[in-house]
Amino acid sequence: MKMLLDGKWVDRDYKIDVCDPYDNSVIETVPSADKNDVELALKSAVAGFEITKRMTVYDRAQVLYKTAQIISNRLEEFATIIARESSKTIKEARKEARRCVNTITCSAEESKRILGETIPFDSFPGGEKRKGFYYRFPIGVILAITPFNDPLNLVAHKLGPAFAAGNSVILKPATVTPLSAIKLVEAMIEAGMPPQAIQVITGQGARIGDPLVTDDRVRMISFTGGVEAGKHIASIAGIKKIGMELGSDSPVIVWKDADLQLAVESCVSGAFWAAGQNCIGVQRLLIHRDIYEEFRAEFVKLTKTYKIGDKMKEETNMGPMITETEAIRVEQWVKEAVAKGARVLTGGGRTGALMEPTVMENVPPEVKVHCEEVFGPTVNLYPVNDLNAAIKEANSLPYGLLAAIFTRNIEVAFKAAYELDCGGVMINDSTDYRLDSMPFGGVKYSGLGREGLKFSLQEMTEPKVVCFNLPGM
Repeated sequence: MKMLLDGKWVDRDYKIDVCDPYDNSVIETVPSADKNDVELALKSAVAGFEITKRMTVYDRAQVLYKTAQIISNRLEEFATIIARESSKTIKEARKEARRCVNTITCSAEESKRILGETIPFDSFPGGEKRKGFYYRFPIGVILAITPFNDPLNLVAHKLGPAFAAGNSVILKPATVTPLSAIKLVEAMIEAGMPPQAIQVITGQGARIGDPLVTDDRVRMISFTGGVEAGKHIASIAGIKKIGMELGSDSPVIVWKDADLQLAVESCVSGAFWAAGQNCIGVQRLLIHRDIYEEFRAEFVKLTKTYKIGDKMKEETNMGPMITETEAIRVEQWVKEAVAKGARVLTGGGRTGALMEPTVMENVPPEVKVHCEEVFGPTVNLYPVNDLNAAIKEANSLPYGLLAAIFTRNIEVAFKAAYELDCGGVMINDSTDYRLDSMPFGGVKYSGLGREGLKFSLQEMTEPKVVCFNLPGM
């Protein structure tokens, strides 16, 4: 596949192999961009913004509606690409493709709701003869840096609202999963997007990331990825808007009155979806002691039924991690926990990039699987007695994306909703639930700003005040 620069699909002599993590076979190659390509992307994006900011809302919306229809008509094609280049099973990939259709459709709808307001300038003495309003305008070139774990829909979450608002975009997809992103851009151009509106630059982040991030022609960076990369970007970006969705260590409280079957099924799925490579995946389960043993038994029993292996088989529940290196890292983290007293209830083994779904208890607080984002198929179980203590433990780490609680008690639910320190609280759902139109983001090390189409549009536009002094009134 090629990258899109200055309105043209271009190739380069030096290539990057895109491999299927299940068997490490080469699926496709993409160009490896250099600093000259970075300069071309930046220059072209500035020119592209001159086109996009003059497009009518109707025209931008129609491009997005048509893009959604193209993807809808080719769902299996998109799902297959997702499954081949990423960790997702074909069933998980189909869901992501359907969500992408929704994300792009909602972007089209929200493009028509970028609203301003009149301002009561006469609310303060001296403003009696002044009338005015504010409206929102696109900010310019947006640099979108996307991760490997949702290689289609998380790209849509950046491209959809950016274009809906009238911005141009430089897209840097994850090096290991660029194919879904390229296919999405192909669909957008087929739908009528001006090719100059978006630059797709593929390559190693270490080689092209810093020149893109630091350039003053970029007016906003929208980044989804790890905390350390986020810190680096923030330290070098300069004066520009930054939106970041970073890591998490998602806590779920299972209270003594919970629907046990619902909690078990939701949390097993939430822990092992996409091989646990999910920023809102369940990592810490805080279970009331009265039901701990029953919950543990049912949770382990269901986990043991999971079939891991070939992503393209319909019966497969969980595929490989994105690389064998990542699987080795998670295996080492599990071994570290065991060496310090943790007990593995099921799983813990690894074959190549396939890491078994792993459930642990007695996990000490100083080990990585407790205090850092694992981003792999492991989950820890902890007995709790007191709701205040459970909430304190849930809030104890420097992350705060989503949290969850299972309970039938409305007072318990409301207490958790207001006291859990995070960007969203799921009641009787695991943390692994997201509606693409809801505000999505976190506090502390989990990010800056909010995604979710309406909320992304607020981040990707600026308000401009218009005030008339009318002395003849």
